[in-house]
Order: sequence, then structure tokens, then C-alpha cells
Amino acid sequence: MAPMTYSGERGQRLVDDINKAGFYPQLVIDVVQDSLDGRSPVSHLVQLETHLDRTEVHRHITALVLAEDVLHVTHVDDEEFDENGRDVVARVSTETVGISQIRSVTLSYSYYQPANYRPDSPISEVTLAIAWTGTLHVDLTPAVCDDPQCQADHGYTGTAAREDIVLRISAEADGPAAVEGAREFARTLRRANLAPLTNGAQIAQPVHARTPAPRRGPTATPRTRFTDRFTGRDGGAAR
Repeated sequence: MAPMTYSGERGQRLVDDINKAGFYPQLVIDVVQDSLDGRSPVSHLVQLETHLDRTEVHRHITALVLAEDVLHVTHVDDEEFDENGRDVVARVSTETVGISQIRSVTLSYSYYQPANYRPDSPISEVTLAIAWTGTLHVDLTPAVCDDPQCQADHGYTGTAAREDIVLRISAEADGPAAVEGAREFARTLRRANLAPLTNGAQIAQPVHARTPAPRRGPTATPRTRFTDRFTGRDGGAAR
């Protein structure tokens, strides 16, 4: 059985996943195909996100496509210019990153009720972060102390992480299959980044399903029997 993020022959499964997302599918397909520039997609991850802003609903889609020696990132969102939603503009951004330029692939997990964890316990959420430029993203909030009456300025606290793109996939919102797909894509990208393979289809396969690479180096000369050397006869390789 092919991995769920394997793009298939001529990228048909990539096209199917974009159509399934249903967010301006033909536009997204054309943009992705244009960014591939003739390369064959190997593995992909398509993520549709929905955000609620008071009375407005905002959606945007991100497509990560591993194609031969590069990672393509396509992001599409829309913006409404009137209250009736008739005047809409789609904003598209694409980026192509060489696999060798990727600095890190970080996958964070969330488990519900960890005290009851078992090997088959489902993951409730994963966060996939990919960094290639070394950009440092800092998230700061005002620091507070334990005294509710304190009026002093305690500065700021926060987190800093090197990341260029972050995707959060929830089992509740996106489904368990989407969570497993994100994990699979992360493993595929890590393998391609650490040890690129020449066969694109092999990159998307699980480790145990790969065809072993041929051994390199000089072939050892067959060892002859001691008795054959002694008598001068060539009796073939030793068994």
C-alpha cells in the first residue's frame, strides 16, 4: 500500500487532495503546477485552515510539495472587500527551497490524557515546523508576578524559535488521517534532507519498504583453498 502522502503517478494524488480541500482548487492546482516547473512531485501535504474573526470566516490553504531535490511551498488565501463577499481577491505566494538548504524539520506532538497512554494511543495534534533561512520568530507577552496587586513593570516573557513555516494539524478538526499524513510527510522530508535518494518514489516509502542500495567498493577476490594453492591446481573459491 502506497504511503498516504505519496503524490502518485504524474501527481494525481496531489491533485485529488487539493480538490478535496475545496478552496479554489483549480487556482491552487495551476499555481502548484507552475511552481513545480516540470519537476515530478514525490510527496506532499495539503493543509486547509479556517479562522473565525467575530462575524467573518477566513480560510487559507498551504501546500507543501517535495519534488526531486526541492521543497515547494504554496500558500493561498482570500480577502473580501465588501460586506456581501462579492468583491474577493485571492492572494498567492510561492517559494522554492533546495532540500540541502533546509536547516531543521521539527515535529511536536500532543497526547490527550497522557497518564492513560498506550502504544496505540492516538495523537491529538501535531505541529510541523520547517526552517531554512534561520529566521528567528519571537512571541512575547507581558510578564506578570504572583502578586495580583503588583503594579511593577516585569518586562516581557516569551518564546523564540527558528522557523519559516508552521502547520498545526488537529485530529479533532482535520481527522486522524491528516495527523498521520503530517507525520509521514515530516519523516519523508527528514530522510530526503539527511540522505537524498536518486529514486523519487523511494523517498516516499517507509524505511522497511526501500530497495537496498547496491554496495559500493572493490569486490573481494575469491579465496582459494590451501590444498589447491599447495598443488598448483585452481579449484575455485572456498566454500
